[in-house]
Amino acid sequence: MKPAVSAAALILWQAAGGGSLVMFGTMAAIFAVFYILLILPQQRKQKKWQEMLEALKTGDRVVTSGGIRGVIMTIKDDYLYLRVAPDNLKIEVARSAIISVSGDDVKS
Repeated sequence: MKPAVSAAALILWQAAGGGSLVMFGTMAAIFAVFYILLILPQQRKQKKWQEMLEALKTGDRVVTSGGIRGVIMTIKDDYLYLRVAPDNLKIEVARSAIISVSGDDVKS
């Protein structure tokens, strides 16, 4: 009994470009997995962060990317002023440096 396709025929078929469709399908599947596992979660996180920055208001307690914790005193276009304890220093910070907002507002 003779095998239907010999190993040499398979090698010639792949060398002639017959395997390019399989390779394209594999690459498309790998890209889809990377998109679902890496790109989509990052886009969601970026969108949530942008919404948080747009919702900033005077009196919010925030933390900057440098670890500075303070209370928002004034909000301008792309920067804001924070009051930092214990000496009530007033510092100017880029709006994009804010990484988190605590829920409790300060009235003063």
